[in-house]
Amino acid sequence: MDIAADSDETGTTTTSLEAFDEHATAIVMIAAVCQVVRTYTSSPTSTLNHRRLVPPARVRHLGYGATVHRTDQIIDFVHDTKAADIPASAMAWGRRCLLDLIGVAAAGRATELSRIINDHAAAHFGPGAVEAPLLFDGRVASPAGAALAAGMTIDAIDAHDGHRLTKGHTGAHQLPALLAFTNAEGLTDSRGFLTSLVVGYEFATRAGIALHTSVPDYHTSGAWGAVGAAALGARLLGLDRQTTFEAMGIGEYHGPRSQMMRVIDHPTMLKDGSGWGAMAGVSAAYLAADGFTGAPAVTISSPEVANVWDDLGSRWIIEDQYFKPYPVCRWAQPAVEAALAIVAEHDVRADSVLRIEVHTFHEACRLATALPTTTEQAQYSLPFPVAAAVVRGRLGGAEVGDSALADPAIRRLAAAIEMIEDDEHNRAFPARRYARVVVELAGGERLASSDHEPQGEPESSLSDAKMRRKFATYSTPALGSQRAAKIETLVDDVAEGTSLELLLSELSTAVNL
Repeated sequence: MDIAADSDETGTTTTSLEAFDEHATAIVMIAAVCQVVRTYTSSPTSTLNHRRLVPPARVRHLGYGATVHRTDQIIDFVHDTKAADIPASAMAWGRRCLLDLIGVAAAGRATELSRIINDHAAAHFGPGAVEAPLLFDGRVASPAGAALAAGMTIDAIDAHDGHRLTKGHTGAHQLPALLAFTNAEGLTDSRGFLTSLVVGYEFATRAGIALHTSVPDYHTSGAWGAVGAAALGARLLGLDRQTTFEAMGIGEYHGPRSQMMRVIDHPTMLKDGSGWGAMAGVSAAYLAADGFTGAPAVTISSPEVANVWDDLGSRWIIEDQYFKPYPVCRWAQPAVEAALAIVAEHDVRADSVLRIEVHTFHEACRLATALPTTTEQAQYSLPFPVAAAVVRGRLGGAEVGDSALADPAIRRLAAAIEMIEDDEHNRAFPARRYARVVVELAGGERLASSDHEPQGEPESSLSDAKMRRKFATYSTPALGSQRAAKIETLVDDVAEGTSLELLLSELSTAVNL
C-alpha cells in the first residue's frame, strides 16, 4: 500500500495529515481482520465453517466505504472558532466555569498540597525565555511550571466543575493552561480569553470521553487534559495545522496515564492528575513549536472515536458540565444529599443515629476511607462527608479540614456507616449517579430515603445566585471580601470583553495564608 508523503527541502520525508486520514480506515480494517483471524484460530471449537468468520459488529459497520473523521476538521475548530461562532448560552457557561474555578483555586491555596507544589514550581520550574506568574502566589515560573501549580491548586479542593462521561474534570487543567499561555505570550484580548476557555472545554471534554471509549483502564483527568492543553496552546501560539497535529500527539503521549482508582483506594495529594496534565500539554505545544514531533493522538484520530467528535461545533458540551456544591468527590455527593434530606424531613439529631446504610454504585463504594487523617482522604471518602453533613448540617471546606478530622462526633458516625453496592445504580453509572440511605436510630426506627442524585447536574444546574454565593464562600477566607468581590466583577467584565489585564493581575497576586 502506497502512503503519500511530503519531502521538505532537506530531503526529510514526513507523513502528511491527509495521508494519515486517507489510509486510517485501511489500517483499522487490517487490524480488524487480524483480530478475527486470531479469534477464529485460537478458538478450541473452531471448524472449517466459514460462517464463523463473520466479523464483529464494529468491523462490519466500518466496511471499506467507511468515513474516517478527518483530524483537520478538529484542528480547524481549535484555531478558527470565534466568539461570534459560540452561542450566548455557552459563553455564559464559560463565565460560570471561570468564576467557579477561581473561587476553588483561592480556597485551594490554603492547603498544604498547594504550598508544596507552588514552592516546587518556583524552585524547579524556573522561567527561561518566557515566564508566567504562579496563581495566587506572587512568584513566577516557566509556563509549564505555572500550569502544573495552578492545576494542582485547583484540584486541592475537590469542588470544581466536572463532566459525567469523562468521570473527571475539564476546567482544572484547561484554565491553568490558558492562564500560562496568556501570561507568557502577553495576550490581552478579553473576549478571546473567554472564547479560548470555551474552545478548551469543547475539545478536552470530548478527548476525555474518547479516552474512556478507547482504553479499558480508568485514567485520571490529566491523561486527556494534556491533549486539551496542547490543543489550546496550539491555538494561542498560532501553530499551523501540521504543528498542531504534532502538539496534540505529544500531549497525549506524555500525558499522565495515571490510574484513578489507585488514588480512590489510597487517597493522597496525587488527586486527579490535572496539574500534571496541564504541564504536559503546555510543554507539548512549546515543543511542537520548536519542531519536536509526536505520534497521532488516538483520542482524536482513531476511527473508533469519530462519533465523539461528530458534533464538535454544533453541540456545546460545556453546557453539560456540572457544578459541585460540596468539596468532596462527586461520587459521594448523592449519599450526602440523601442523608441531609432525611435529617431535614425527620429533624434527626446526630447523637440519636446508631448507624447509616448507604446504597450506591460500585465506584462510590470504593470511597471507603471512613476515618481520614488528611483533607485529601476526607475529600475522597464517602462515610466521612456523610457523617460530617449529618453532624454539622452542612458540608463545606471546614468539614474536610483539620477541625472536622478531629471531631469525635463525626468520627463516631463515620465509623458506623456501611456502604452497600446497588446493581441498579451500577447500571446507571456513569451517566447518572444515585444513592439512597437508611438511617437507623438508637430507638430502632429506620428512616429510608428515595434515590438521590447530586445537586448541580446540567439538567438542574446551580443558579447564578448560588454560584456567586459559592464563589464568595470559597474565596473570601483567602482573599478577603473586598478582593473577592473585585475579582467577581472582573470576571463579569472579561465576559463582556474588557478588563483581562486587571483580572490577570489579581490572579497573579499572592493571597494571605
